Amino acid sequence: MKANASERVFRDRVEAGRLLAGALADYAGRDDVIVLGLPRGGVPVAAEVARALGAPLDVLVVRKLGAPGQEELAIGAIGEGGMRVLNERLVRDLGLGPAAIERIVAEEESELERRVAAYRGDHEALEVEGKTVIVVDDGVATGATMRAGLQTLRALGAAKIIAAAPVGAADSVALLEDEADEVVVLETPVWFSAVGQWYDNFGQTDDAEVRALLAHNRRALL
Repeated sequence: MKANASERVFRDRVEAGRLLAGALADYAGRDDVIVLGLPRGGVPVAAEVARALGAPLDVLVVRKLGAPGQEELAIGAIGEGGMRVLNERLVRDLGLGPAAIERIVAEEESELERRVAAYRGDHEALEVEGKTVIVVDDGVATGATMRAGLQTLRALGAAKIIAAAPVGAADSVALLEDEADEVVVLETPVWFSAVGQWYDNFGQTDDAEVRALLAHNRRALL
């Protein structure tokens, strides 16, 4: 599906990140602000935001816990350091006992650990407690991964959480308002089928690019 003339299509993730940074300019130059990109496609967008704001950049590695047979229905999320967030009401409504929960968690933990090692290597995660955290993705389709990340940050004690993306489905973006203190999304098209339709160039971001962007940010802030 093509965008209407009134709806913006981004050249690539770099351009989208620069435009998104403009909408977040109030957070520039503050030592309490960090930027977290959702791997992998959110990281090139987040890198441009971090560069413009003069802020540290890291990845937010989370795995949502999908309900059995309804994987897009998030019953919670896991994050680094053993962080676990559960939607207790949904768990009860679905009749999921402790054993079922542990099976779901075990399936996601190995992939989470692989991604942490692949993206960050030996570097420690940025401290989020007491910080203003801007979470960036390249787009919001269902919003499940973003919501899982926001829930994890809340549990880790972030002082203020901003969910940010260049484009998103209007109904999914609205749901982010339940989890974030602020939501910044440049475009919420009426017709939305996939994030990639809003980019001219939506090539895959690989692990090497993620590592390179994180390393560049660390060098720039020395």
